[in-house]
Formats: sequence, C-alpha cells, structure tokens
Amino acid sequence: MDLIFFGMQGAGKGTIGREVAAKYNLEIFETGGALRALAQEDSPLGHKVKEIIEAGNLVPNEVVMEIVEDFLGKLEPGKAVLFDGIPRKVEQAESLNALLEKHNRTYKAVLIKIDEDTALKRLTTRQICSKCKKVFTADYKDPTCDKPGCDGELMTRSDDNPESIKTRLANFQEETVPAIEMYKDRLIEINGEPTVDEVVKLAFETLDPLFT
Repeated sequence: MDLIFFGMQGAGKGTIGREVAAKYNLEIFETGGALRALAQEDSPLGHKVKEIIEAGNLVPNEVVMEIVEDFLGKLEPGKAVLFDGIPRKVEQAESLNALLEKHNRTYKAVLIKIDEDTALKRLTTRQICSKCKKVFTADYKDPTCDKPGCDGELMTRSDDNPESIKTRLANFQEETVPAIEMYKDRLIEINGEPTVDEVVKLAFETLDPLFT
C-alpha cells in the first residue's frame, strides 16, 4: 500500500512521514532528493535532469512523472512507497494517479491536518540544522543539532518570516488543497496539532490496520 502524504507547511509532514516509512518499511519518494540523485546518474534521464537543474529551470510535470516511473522501476518487488511533497497541484495529482494505476499500485492519501494559526506559529519559531537540515521546534533549546555525528549549528530559514509564510500558506490553499480533494474517497486525516510524538502515535494507530 503506497501512501501519498499531504500537510500544510508546519504540519510536520516530513518528520511524521519518516517515522511512518520506518515503521512500515516504506521507501520515501521526495522530489528534490530524487532529482539530486538522478542528476548524478550517467543515464539519459539523469542527463536530462542535470541540464534542467543547471539551467535553473523548474522541472516540468512530465519530467517529474518520468522520475517517479524511474523510481518505481528500481524498487524491489512488493516494496511500497511514501510520496512526500508530491503532488502539489491538480495536474500533478492526475498524472501521479494515472501512473500508479498503470503500475497496478494500491494507494491511500494521508493529510496531517493543522490550522493556519498553528502553521504560522510553528514556522516563525522553528530552527533548522545548518548541516543536515533537520527541523527543530521552539521547545528544543540547544544551539546545535542532536543528530548523531552532526552537531551542526541551528539557524532560522530566511523565508521563515510572516510575509513569506503567508504567501506559502496561500499557495497551499489555492494549489494543493484542490489536489487533496481529489483523494476524498481514499483520504485519511490525522490531527497534527499535538506534539510530534503524539502525532506519530496517532499516525501509527490510524495506519496500523492498513499494514497488518
């Protein structure tokens, strides 16, 4: 069972997704990571991706779908996927769904649900490791990363200011919410308002029936 993870900025989608993927042995597809990995490959698709990145252009939807299909083709038989950060728009949702159905993959969508006030509060108070990019909430008080072997200094992202955040949240409402609505018949909602540990527990309780 593949999972398509959605969440407003600040919902903790990436963090919760990694915990879910680890528990249920899912392979994570994250567009940025897949792009970077492919750009290092000596293959026709790798060369195409590298040229797009080096030119500073946005990756067209059809190329993103090529990347997804390439990713699926490299999976071991029976391996399920957690899609993080894709689809972002209706067009991409239509393409992804068609691709998953072409490959006879079953899937559910998961929404980590928070309200905009929570998102704004979290995004304006969070910090990110300068090395590994791990995100830390306001209740983490140490100045350095706690990831073993990292010890990077924590920093605030330049775009984590109220004006930029409101623009990103508006884009989520205008572009991603309509995509999420396409999954209403297979959508699982998880309350993302509590602490990360509590949301992870809720996610496991909700998703266990799909994987047992």
